[in-house]
Amino acid sequence: MNVQEFINNNFERFVEEWQSLIQIPSVSCQSEHKEDMVACAKRWKELLLQAGVQKAEVMQSKGNPIVFAEYKCPQPTAETKTVLVYGHYDVMPAEPLNEWKTDPWKAEIRDNKLYARGADDDKGQTMIQVKAFEYLVKEEKLQHNVKFIIEGEEEIGSPSLEEFMTKHKDLLQADVILVSDTSMIGKQTPSLTTGLRGLAYWQIEVDGPNRDLHSGHFGGAIKNPINALCEMLAKIVDENGRITIPHFYDKVLPIPQQEREMITQIPFDLDAYKQAIGIEYVYGEQGFSTLERNSCRPSFDICGIWGGYTQEGSKTVLPSKAFAKVSCRLVANQKHEEISQLFMDYIRSIAPKGVKVSITPMHGGEAYICPMEHPAYKAAEKGFEKAFGKKPLSARRGGSIAVIPLFEKVLGIKSILMGFGLEENAIHSPNESMDLEVWKKGIVAVSEFYEQY
Repeated sequence: MNVQEFINNNFERFVEEWQSLIQIPSVSCQSEHKEDMVACAKRWKELLLQAGVQKAEVMQSKGNPIVFAEYKCPQPTAETKTVLVYGHYDVMPAEPLNEWKTDPWKAEIRDNKLYARGADDDKGQTMIQVKAFEYLVKEEKLQHNVKFIIEGEEEIGSPSLEEFMTKHKDLLQADVILVSDTSMIGKQTPSLTTGLRGLAYWQIEVDGPNRDLHSGHFGGAIKNPINALCEMLAKIVDENGRITIPHFYDKVLPIPQQEREMITQIPFDLDAYKQAIGIEYVYGEQGFSTLERNSCRPSFDICGIWGGYTQEGSKTVLPSKAFAKVSCRLVANQKHEEISQLFMDYIRSIAPKGVKVSITPMHGGEAYICPMEHPAYKAAEKGFEKAFGKKPLSARRGGSIAVIPLFEKVLGIKSILMGFGLEENAIHSPNESMDLEVWKKGIVAVSEFYEQY
């Protein structure tokens, strides 16, 4: 049986298994879902055993449990490799719920897409890996050893994984790591991710008076914490789109000319880009294109800001506190811990008198560059070519997966990023989806990877 026949014959079951994962609200950033994290890990263990691994277990970490599974090739040869497949079972919160057209915890298929939280990121994409593996095992075509590690903290920066990997370094040894947690340029433009940005994230608290005050009695006489916070944040990016933190760019490498030329080959319609997200103008660091800005250059963003009175109606109050969550996307050669310290030093240096500022680093990770000459990368190219009928483009992506550079740091293993998401899939947003045609082609591509590697 070929892979397409296998997919067609088992598709209804695949969706049911996919749904069994989606209906578990495994939201790692909310403590109320602690039991859901355990339940989801256990369900992954069951599905991996059904797919054909010889061993699967739910292992403890200092945080959420980690699923480990292993398949050993019955007749290994000198050519037999070990592939470690990485995925994550945790998802982002579904809020705001009123913006979902259907229940985020119940998969609904419409317009040949499956809609639900985790449909793409990363339950749907990890299912691609598992179903390709299942096909190869059941058709006795798998000539490699395969290990799976599926964690439950990727959406909060994988804080428990480094310790787990260090402790179980021998267990996780492999020749290459295969990851489906990234995106393609477009449905008709398959691509392999060759780089990811790093991340540094903080929460800022600004304290002023010892209680909320009447803005008429005190306004203009003391420093308003929200005003102070806004003043500080407004200074971080200048009029040319450059981040003003001293020494921030010291280790940023220029984009190689060859790569800049490669980026120009990527089909990109700026007007369609703006229309898709409902904006009239793009913005960013001068001297770089939109595709360079959102993949190869660092950035700073305010992710959330709050304080004072925000309910219905008006309340003339001068707040005692103000808060913000902010982040930087980082590029190759920038170390997130160094950037974190530079940021905190800078914010403290520009804090106005009359308020007290405290900064809490939350999570972060390094950037990653994939070696395009790696044999596994070449095998992935051939997998995409078989599935999509054309050779994939190579492209850096702007997101971050903290664990990828960790794999190289702790295990000394390179990762190949075979992602099948689309921009329109709205990961982390209401109405997240997965295109079913692309999902099926993903199974074909991954199965061909193993044949070619």
